[in-house]
Amino acid sequence: MLLLHLMFFLCPEKIRAIYVDHQLQNSSAEWGSFVREECQKLNIPCIIQPVEVAPGNLENQAREARYQAYLQHLQSNEMLVLAHHQQDQAETLMLRLLSGAGVDGLSAMKQLDVREDYRIWRPLLNISREQICQWAADLHIQNIEDPTNQDCTYDRAWARQCLWPLLSERFPKMQTALARTTALMQDAQEILHDVLQQDTRSCIQNHVLDLAKYTELSAPRQRQLLSSWMKGTGPYRPSLDMVQRLQREVIAARPDAQAALHWQGFYYVRFQQQVHKLEKAVYLSEQLAAEQQINCQLGDALELPSGQFQIQPAAYGLSLSLLKQTLQLTQRQGGEKLHLHGRIGSWPLKKAIQDAQIFPWMRHTIQILSIDNVMLGVFTPQGFWLAESAYCTAEGWQPVSVSSISAHNDEH
Repeated sequence: MLLLHLMFFLCPEKIRAIYVDHQLQNSSAEWGSFVREECQKLNIPCIIQPVEVAPGNLENQAREARYQAYLQHLQSNEMLVLAHHQQDQAETLMLRLLSGAGVDGLSAMKQLDVREDYRIWRPLLNISREQICQWAADLHIQNIEDPTNQDCTYDRAWARQCLWPLLSERFPKMQTALARTTALMQDAQEILHDVLQQDTRSCIQNHVLDLAKYTELSAPRQRQLLSSWMKGTGPYRPSLDMVQRLQREVIAARPDAQAALHWQGFYYVRFQQQVHKLEKAVYLSEQLAAEQQINCQLGDALELPSGQFQIQPAAYGLSLSLLKQTLQLTQRQGGEKLHLHGRIGSWPLKKAIQDAQIFPWMRHTIQILSIDNVMLGVFTPQGFWLAESAYCTAEGWQPVSVSSISAHNDEH
């Protein structure tokens, strides 16, 4: 309520207020009416927004519901102004310390917090609760005390009612000391962020981790890099245990083990000296039908699991007599021999795939083109491989890759 009056004096006719009704207490609607009446006295537009708090940790879920309500009404040219004060900051630091947080968590709240979708300003963050109460009394500003502030079953209320008085008696300047710690942690966070950005640019390209460059980093920088990479655009970083599982089960696995770890909708898969971050749909693509039939004409576009291809004239390729004929597309079964155009003799298709370094999770997209049990070629994520046969001729045709699935994989 003090913040409401402060903003009224600082930015008259430029502010709006929002009351988020969590609907967790019988009096919550009455509190909303109180806020609306106070706003009417100051001629401030007021939004009353009820929310549904999801099951789970009540404090976390209520906070999530509250911020979703803010985002629902916050406009692009507006800033969210919150009334967190110095004791709130100190309590946040203590609670995060007890939960095992790192530098990011211990940096607590920022006075000016620029996020991806919005900005937060906390003008009272360096002001003590005692000062705020004194100002509110001097200005005769009414407020409502939430009874859950006295309920020590909640972590923050316990920290405020039980832990805070005990520590303050021993350390009278604890509040300012903890606030100073958060400021130092925010400096450390900025420095670590700069190092992390440098490591990310060096080691990760298109969601692929280069293990040769990764191993040059110190162990703490390796953990920070993996934690940030796994977090991505999500709200939370993975636990230390999950980061260590990625190191142990995937990165430290044998190069030929095809190890994978699933976390938050992505699979982390090792292939040779790289770890790929793949969307679930890419990694768990369904197997194809055993056989398909196609007819080709010059200029036709083919949409295949391995990519997009176009039938084009070629100086050397398949006979024009095959155009408009029914050709078979089959998935490789294993044991096939391939006589590639330009090479001497046949060799296993499996070896050709390995030598081309086609990712294991994409090999199910490979299809063999044939007619009357004669192999004409192979559609792969790296293009069409022409096979030597009686149907090869000068002035023929070939399917030419337009955009293969490997380009699609780079986006994930």
